[in-house]
Amino acid sequence: MQANITFDADLLRRYDTPGPRYTSYPTAPAFAEDFGAAQLRAHALRTNDEPIPRALSLYVHVPYCFSPCFYCGCNRVITRDRSRAAPYLLRLAREAEIAGGWFDRDREVLQLHLGGGTPNFLTATQIAGLVESLRGHFRFSSRADRDFSIELDPRFLQPDDIASYARSGFSRASFGVQDFDADVQRAVNREQTVEQTLAVIDACRAHGFRSVNVDLIYGLPRQTVDGFARTLDTVTEARPDRIAVYGYAHMPQIFKAQTQIEERDLPAPGTKLTLLQLAIEKLTAAGYEHVGMDHFSLPADDLAVARRAGSLHRNFMGYTTHAECDLVGLGVSAISHIGDSFSQNPRDLPAWEQALDQGQAPVWRGLALSFDDRVRADVIQRLMCNGEIDIAAIEQRHVIDFPRYFAESLPRLEALAADGLVEVSPRRISATSRGRLLLRIIAMCFDRYLSQAAAAPARPRYSRVI
Repeated sequence: MQANITFDADLLRRYDTPGPRYTSYPTAPAFAEDFGAAQLRAHALRTNDEPIPRALSLYVHVPYCFSPCFYCGCNRVITRDRSRAAPYLLRLAREAEIAGGWFDRDREVLQLHLGGGTPNFLTATQIAGLVESLRGHFRFSSRADRDFSIELDPRFLQPDDIASYARSGFSRASFGVQDFDADVQRAVNREQTVEQTLAVIDACRAHGFRSVNVDLIYGLPRQTVDGFARTLDTVTEARPDRIAVYGYAHMPQIFKAQTQIEERDLPAPGTKLTLLQLAIEKLTAAGYEHVGMDHFSLPADDLAVARRAGSLHRNFMGYTTHAECDLVGLGVSAISHIGDSFSQNPRDLPAWEQALDQGQAPVWRGLALSFDDRVRADVIQRLMCNGEIDIAAIEQRHVIDFPRYFAESLPRLEALAADGLVEVSPRRISATSRGRLLLRIIAMCFDRYLSQAAAAPARPRYSRVI
């Protein structure tokens, strides 16, 4: 797989259209409300009968945040009332009990991720109790490569919190920086000092965390090239193991908090591309490898190792090294990928609470994957993770004739090939160094649902790819 990037501003500008991020295929808009708790339970029970049952990955969503970050598109509840955590945790335990009963006890949890929202809205004691509650309903792995991670907001951490998380088994942490420039931080309502951030990185290392991830965003209001350069220099000097550099997606018609951002403060499209180019150049010069899309990591990090080995995986938590797991989502809005199914919990807190109070698994919508879904998911997964499709391997796994099966998809690659984004041969379809930043565009050629969405009433569903 090509790991290098050729930055071509003209091509990026031309192909900067809305498209899925492909944390799943089919993507969440294809999920339907006729898939409920009974269907999810049936799919989960069937996975126990597989010749080699898969390990489990748990995602737990904590929706609460103390204050709104105006750029955010996550599902969250803004409150400073920490008493709301206790009833939420009780219902999480109830949901874990229901879901845990679907799986044979010998199926280990290899991966646990607490996301949000702000997981450290919970006290360290509450997080420790949550982990123990989950341990009571699932069997946690003791393997050295198990991956327990938590998203953190450095502004609301107590001095001893990191030590407590380490005792609970967490070995990875992720937290947002976005931009250290004070003017940008005021514009997005997230004021966070360099000192707060570096202190968390140091604490994670002192307590044996295996990896630290930092999130940055380009395209924010009042962002300048000089200011973002200073942020990049500060972050790379701190040497987090992973750095994600997301493009800000301004979609105020979907995300209410973004209405607080003045559109006139957003950088011009040309400046936004310059910010991305700057990030790529500085991260590459600092020794970070491009893992995929907007993710970079140091060469020794597990993501970079998996990318080189061809074992990288992508799901609702982003890039991961555990492709062999069934993903169980717990909490409001959480998404599961169990067997040949996707499902999502209600996005609104009252509906999630009501289902659990009635003793039901809180499933809002989902999808049982067809044969076609599974084939196309495999193709798109390979593109997003490896940057290429091994045609013979796809044919062998799914017993298809690739050119015939994708007779409608392959012509869509011709324009991309003519522009130097992709190389197509009888054996392989590969993103070029110019196409590495446009993997979403290449993957869209194989997405059967996009044509259906194009025929539906116009409503923005996806962010722009750059």
